[in-house]
This record gives sequence, structure tokens and C-alpha cells, in this order.
Amino acid sequence: MSLGGEARRHLRAHRYGVLSTISRALEGYPFGSVTPFVLDAQARPVIFASRLAEHTRNISADPRLSLLVHAHSEAGGDVQAQARVTLMGKACAIEHAGDISERYLRYFPAARDYLELDFDFYRIEPATLRVVAGFGKIHWISREAYSPPANALAEDENEIIAHMNRNHAQSLRDYCRFQHQRAVEAAEMIGIDCDGFDVRADAGILRFEFESCVTDAAQARAALLSVL
Repeated sequence: MSLGGEARRHLRAHRYGVLSTISRALEGYPFGSVTPFVLDAQARPVIFASRLAEHTRNISADPRLSLLVHAHSEAGGDVQAQARVTLMGKACAIEHAGDISERYLRYFPAARDYLELDFDFYRIEPATLRVVAGFGKIHWISREAYSPPANALAEDENEIIAHMNRNHAQSLRDYCRFQHQRAVEAAEMIGIDCDGFDVRADAGILRFEFESCVTDAAQARAALLSVL
């Protein structure tokens, strides 16, 4: 797999990162905050932020930022030997969030309470990425290397999710048992992309990766059948 694909899959497997913006209150200093995110169809991070938040005020003055996503291991060990990706780019407000807002809310349903408040969706356009795959395995990669191949999964995502949750609930529970050794009572698909899919399993979210990229619903169906 390419480094770009590894970086993309790394971000897809995580839900939170450290967002570093350029401080407006202390000019020139970086300001770090923890933020949840999801990736859109082009694997660009999307955040949901209050206009009163310090990082939102910073973005309004200077959209340049970075998002650090680190693979936390409960087993401990050398934190610097664990994988991490830093994505650098610019944030821009999404005027008509549409499908991406529904995608975000499937991953973070509690955020629905903030839709009527002073919160907006922001997309981060990648400029470059720094990938640390382990000790001595450090690379810069371009936006082009990181971007997913052209595919139609975003157009079909809602339909695939509805079909799987309506007709294949037992299969989703089987995925959790066979792939993650988790026996769950409730399993619901919440997202699918060219690299894999996500299932809300009881109180948590489990990630399932495809062996190779899929680009349309037919390929997704074949990949889903091969997971078991």
C-alpha cells in the first residue's frame, strides 16, 4: 500500500485529533485544541465548531492549521514509536453542509443538539502531510498522494447504509465477532468509503478495512461479502 493510502486509512480509523491554529490573541503563537472530525468523500477532515471557540476565532483570522492524529495504544509502550499523521492545510466554512452534516452526525449523534446554536461545519483542505509510521519511518507526502481514487461511494453511501442496517443486521454483528472478537447486541453501519466501513457496535465504533480500494456500489458489495 502507498504511504498516501496508509495516511488516509490512519485518519479514517480515528475520530479525534489535536487541531493547531495560529493564535489571534497571542499573535504568531500556535494554539492547540482537541477536536472530533470525520472525513468527507475526498478524505478531507470536517470539524463542527462553535463561533465562540478560540480555534474558530483563529481560523477566521488565518485559516492555516494542522491536525495531528495519533494512534493511542492502551498497551502503553514508547509513545514516539506509535503511528501518527499530521495534516497541514487551510480551513474553510461549509455553507451548504448537506450530506456531510448527516455523515458527521452518524458518527457524533450528540452534536445534533448544537445544530440550532452558533456552530458551523468547516472543511480542511490538505496542503501536505507528515507521516510517522514508527521509529525512523518518517515521510512527507503530497495532497495528491493522500487523496483517494475517484469513486462514487459518497453518492451511494446513504443507500448502502440503509440496506445493510435494514437487511443485514446479523451480518454486521458477525463482522464484529469475526474481525474484532467482539460479541455485540446492536450493530449499525454508520459510514462506508473506498477504504472500508464503520460500525457502531453497542457503545463504540469499530473500523473494518477493505483489502483494496473500492470505487462503486458493486465493488463495495463484493468487498462486504469478503469480510466474513
